[in-house]
Amino acid sequence: MTSQSADTLRSRYVAQAASDLKENRRRQQELAEKIAMLKQEEALLADILNLAQRYEDFADPSRLPEQAQDEPVVTKAKPAPAGAAPRRPAPTKAAPAGKAAKAGAQGKSHQPLLGNLLADLLDNHNEPRLAKELREELLEKHPDRTPTPQVVRNTLESLVAKGRIQRLKQQRSVMYTLVKPTGGEETAD
Repeated sequence: MTSQSADTLRSRYVAQAASDLKENRRRQQELAEKIAMLKQEEALLADILNLAQRYEDFADPSRLPEQAQDEPVVTKAKPAPAGAAPRRPAPTKAAPAGKAAKAGAQGKSHQPLLGNLLADLLDNHNEPRLAKELREELLEKHPDRTPTPQVVRNTLESLVAKGRIQRLKQQRSVMYTLVKPTGGEETAD
């Protein structure tokens, strides 16, 4: 082998080694960025897990932290089926003892149930009303009550299930009207 071919071979090896080092550094940088991203995801998932564990200890796991105390509650003894509206015990029944009763009360004075307020609002109208209109009227007449639109819809659907109000569908709109007792069949609630 001549010295010229040895120099050419050596320069090829040097060039290849430099190229390999450059590729290794690029790959290391890419992996370092992926590791940083995975650490951020791990921290986020750990936060979610901590929140889930914190709310797991509630007496009533169906209540979410953003729900107001005047919203319907699913009782622990009889969970509602999927898609069913949460309910509160009827006012004539004895209140349950323990944590569930304390969670519902939390020092608030007795307020009428949201379902009763919505039924009263419907009673004031002869024509069917949208849930949105009922919520706006509720917020106007009872500024201390601020249920979300979803809570109003759930409560209205609960009243439909109980037969207290009627649901009417017109194209894509759902409207509600109070079921009025007929002549001799009036009963006291």
